[in-house]
Amino acid sequence: MATIKKITLLQFRNYASGTFSFPAAVTCITGLNGSGKTNLLDAVYYLCYTKSYFSAYQQNCVQKGTDGFRVEGVFEQKERTETISCKWKQGKKEIFADGVEYERPTDHIGKYAAVMIAPDDMELINDGSEQRRKWVDSILGQTDKEYLERLMRYQRVLMQRNAWLKLHANIAAPNYMELEYYNQQLAADGTYIHECRKRFLTAFLPVLNDFYAQISGSKEGINVSYESDLLKKALSLLLDESLQHDMRLQRTLRGIHKDDLLFVLQDAPIKNYGSQGQKKSFLFALKLAQYRYLSQQLGHLPILLLDDVFEKLDQSRMEALLKLIRTDDFGQVILTDTHAQRVKDAFGSGVEISMIHCK
Repeated sequence: MATIKKITLLQFRNYASGTFSFPAAVTCITGLNGSGKTNLLDAVYYLCYTKSYFSAYQQNCVQKGTDGFRVEGVFEQKERTETISCKWKQGKKEIFADGVEYERPTDHIGKYAAVMIAPDDMELINDGSEQRRKWVDSILGQTDKEYLERLMRYQRVLMQRNAWLKLHANIAAPNYMELEYYNQQLAADGTYIHECRKRFLTAFLPVLNDFYAQISGSKEGINVSYESDLLKKALSLLLDESLQHDMRLQRTLRGIHKDDLLFVLQDAPIKNYGSQGQKKSFLFALKLAQYRYLSQQLGHLPILLLDDVFEKLDQSRMEALLKLIRTDDFGQVILTDTHAQRVKDAFGSGVEISMIHCK
């Protein structure tokens, strides 16, 4: 089990400075809305993944009026403690483990895992395919270093191929040698990524079904369908066939960057036909199945981060969620809520809960 024992913030979001401890298995961060509860939770996530859960832009993590931030945390795993420090200043990010800087920030990914459940996560179901691809990539990037490296290279080569298409769109007889290199690289890495995504879903689906049944208390059939051009034809052939169309539109139209996951409930897309309650059950099942998959692949229990979920759940779903996360299959839990007593009542007298109050 991986746990965080202490965190220190400097100029991170609304915190000029602050140090917080997590002595118990469950920690509740309380305070009024706008007091920084979610920001503290995000700081824990940042130490695990060297990025914010809520913003793609590092600048958004900097306290207003300053030019950088620092987040430092003491982690414990298998009776060994380690201090992780993340510093960002004027566009430069540095990551340290016990004072030694990582050569590559990606070397840190997978060491300490966390799974966040937050109100805006419903985008995973309701929004476009990019959200679902990023979600799968965030899981597989932790459990397979080669996947992460190939994905980063695929994205880089895709940008280069798109730039080539724009540059040569109006040239009568372009030199295709450079394009052929891009195609070969995309085909090699794209095929690997595609196969990993297929294997992941095969292993993931039974776990998802089990959690959905426990949370919803129903027998409704659910499924996740993998939609990909590569299920029909090799990527090398798809790129060749689509070249003229790509040239006209000046971007690459086929490949794993167009993949999607279709979330299905009772043989219909849950995005279009599911009720709010069914979508919430499906989302929580997705996140708990993600937790289970990561714990099996990484060999330790991740940290579970819950942002304001009690405000969003009805009584039956809240009870089902708490029943699950109180078992030995789950490790450290850190959650936010405006009402400390509600959290104490929900977990019951048998669970030790430490409290952090944000002012």
